[in-house]
Amino acid sequence: MKRVLFACIHNAGRSQMAAAWFNSLVDHSKAEGISAGTQPGPRVHPEVLEAMREVGIDLANVTPRFLSDELAGSAHMLITMGCGEACPAVPGLRRDDWPLEDPKGKPVERVREIRDDLKARIEALLDREGWR
Repeated sequence: MKRVLFACIHNAGRSQMAAAWFNSLVDHSKAEGISAGTQPGPRVHPEVLEAMREVGIDLANVTPRFLSDELAGSAHMLITMGCGEACPAVPGLRRDDWPLEDPKGKPVERVREIRDDLKARIEALLDREGWR
């Protein structure tokens, strides 16, 4: 079982959407997605909750979590969410960076675009890795 870690600073937007898409589309016998942040926020952004609810994914009971060494050590791949210098670096993990705009405070129309961009990236990752 492979584990993909989606990380950003606050774990309240992009990384939450990415992990949710991953887990809704993946073959669960092959991989799972988790998300975390270097400075987790208190909750998932309301605009993210709304945009994901529109596609049938409920993140209302999800709490942002800290990207600990233990959590990072359990992953096979790290995907950061365009957080630049503040993105975590975890030695030994295969890494990719998806430069995505932070959805915090954005109009829901823009959050939908970010959500849909993430879905396309997740679908490409799953196809490339054979995890569907």
